[in-house]
Amino acid sequence: MHKVFSMAFSRVYPLYITKVEKKGRTKAELDAVICWLTGFSAEELQEQINTDATFTEFFERARLNPNAGLITGVICGMRVEEIEDPLMQKIRYMDKLVDELAKGRAMEKILRS
Repeated sequence: MHKVFSMAFSRVYPLYITKVEKKGRTKAELDAVICWLTGFSAEELQEQINTDATFTEFFERARLNPNAGLITGVICGMRVEEIEDPLMQKIRYMDKLVDELAKGRAMEKILRS
């Protein structure tokens, strides 16, 4: 079991915020990206943060977007579409979307719409 699986999402979320804000993006855009991927409403996302849900719990409660499989590319040296562990793949999907947001990619493209 990877260490990240038992890590609280609430510990990583502020790092995501810092990453995107340094590049001129907003917390609202970050939340929109995370909500798109997970199916959480803004209130449900905040609840996950408030309850210190682990990444395992976070993604067990999520309703993964049917278009998540359209997320491709390399993150942390691995192609996300080739990651075999389903939970790790979901975590890397989120990392990839956060990276795309920070790099200035248009929201329509990030959200695969």
